[in-house]
Amino acid sequence: MSSSTHDREFDAATRSSDDPLRADHDVLVVGYGPVGKVVAAHLGARGHRVLVVERADSAYPLPRAVTHCSDVARILQSVGLAPDSIPHITEPYDAMYVWTNGAGETLVEVDWSGRGESDCYNTYFFDQPSLEHALDEVVASGPRVEVVRGAEVTALVDGPDAAVVTVRRRGAEGGDGGDSEDSEVRARYVVGADGAHSTVRAAMGLGWHDDGYAHDWLVVDVEPGAGASCPTGATQRCDTDRPSTMVPGGPGRRRWEFMRLPGEDADTLNTPDSAWALLAPWGPTPETAELVRHSVYTFEAGWAERWRRGRVLVAGDAAHLMPPFAGQGLGAGLRDAMNLTWKLDAVLRGVASPDLLDSYTTERQHHARAFVDFSVSLGKVICITDPDEAAERDRRLQADHRAGDRPRPPRPGLGPGLHVGEHGGALSRQGRVRTPSGTGRFDDLLDGPGALLLRRAEDAPELSPQDRVDLAALHVTVVALSGDGSAARTADVTVVEDVDGTYTAWLDELAADVVLVRPDFHLYGTGSAGDAGALVRGFLEGVREGRSVDARPCAGSTR
Repeated sequence: MSSSTHDREFDAATRSSDDPLRADHDVLVVGYGPVGKVVAAHLGARGHRVLVVERADSAYPLPRAVTHCSDVARILQSVGLAPDSIPHITEPYDAMYVWTNGAGETLVEVDWSGRGESDCYNTYFFDQPSLEHALDEVVASGPRVEVVRGAEVTALVDGPDAAVVTVRRRGAEGGDGGDSEDSEVRARYVVGADGAHSTVRAAMGLGWHDDGYAHDWLVVDVEPGAGASCPTGATQRCDTDRPSTMVPGGPGRRRWEFMRLPGEDADTLNTPDSAWALLAPWGPTPETAELVRHSVYTFEAGWAERWRRGRVLVAGDAAHLMPPFAGQGLGAGLRDAMNLTWKLDAVLRGVASPDLLDSYTTERQHHARAFVDFSVSLGKVICITDPDEAAERDRRLQADHRAGDRPRPPRPGLGPGLHVGEHGGALSRQGRVRTPSGTGRFDDLLDGPGALLLRRAEDAPELSPQDRVDLAALHVTVVALSGDGSAARTADVTVVEDVDGTYTAWLDELAADVVLVRPDFHLYGTGSAGDAGALVRGFLEGVREGRSVDARPCAGSTR
């Protein structure tokens, strides 16, 4: 399909200016946290003109999120920040997440060990300020991305040709007085990645479902010194006297979280003296460790009822909130970015109908809500302070533990959207391959994760010239695990060597000869050798027409 009439009119009227707030843009991103940065990095790398506006004058200097999992590592890999390339920022965690009661008895051992589907560890801990600085450098390397700090959205109108956004930029004196300046910015699309109290979400009337879960916790980050004695593993203490958590906080750091008890004053809890007193049983002291920060947070749960209205969409905390017990808050936002940006790119290029963006809500809301529900369920176990209720919990969990139950974090699939069949919407695998240009991870050597992956090059489908152009525009490469050179050249197939047998084993598990992997490394669908052409045509028709193919949520990933 071609760009819509409205988009052609917008392009013809594009304003240009040295001042980014007086120019037109393909995408305006509101909010410059990790989610906004990944959105900007992906769209900028695809050649789109992106403006980011951020209310804060400078980066937040303290850690907030501290953990992510395997598929989020692959998202970071997509912007050049694979965890093994930034060991000063991110470290793997290859062990159990141990839950104990107040007496120190083990209740649950959650298996956070090993590697996941993405050829990365299942669990990582990281320092968020350092990660954000690395993301800043990635964004800055994109010549078509501009970032304006000290600016906030005060009005937003979704129009037929463009969204018109009023941005107030604070002057040298700051504040909202006469030194501020208003500008109207036009953008083909707006992405609100502006946090829990999203201005974009409120301006568009997207609604909010409050899950009714709220607990205050004191979050404490520590840098242990050479003489400090403190645990190194991840621990959840389900103690009725004070539920608490200890996890790594990235290289050289530790994090503790302590629940505010009923009747306890939050301001009294949120002091250095209180932090040190609560840390004392764990080992750190003012003489052996540095208190990086302490802050009381309200852990909440909820989600936006709608994630899109016309040309305006929300992502990250603007779209969903969850307590941190599963360590999935940041990851959920980065998954939003990965899902949204390939679809926005396709729409902006004229390959896809704007209706494709509706599948962003249906796919991602289902997935995020699964993690919200899981996180809340963990919180209901952890936050028990009634001794009788806790004793019953302990009996139940210890019986499961004695029976050998070692749960692993869930792997929910996408909600209804652009995928088909039993495995559609699940995470794809990533392994190491060898090509004429070298040996490495699939995404790094083959223009990202998007692929029509075949056992044999001879099974490649005959594609029309337009199908080939559109697949290339979507960064979907035709790849085979075997095949002679002439067949591969005729069908325009890249033949790779499956270095570790990852892809052969995966196809065997799926009982498939072909898989189509979307640009966000989720499966569109699978099939036998003769199904390759139908898979490609179904995928491209869904993209071009913007229609959801599968009305069911995916059951989950293959492992």
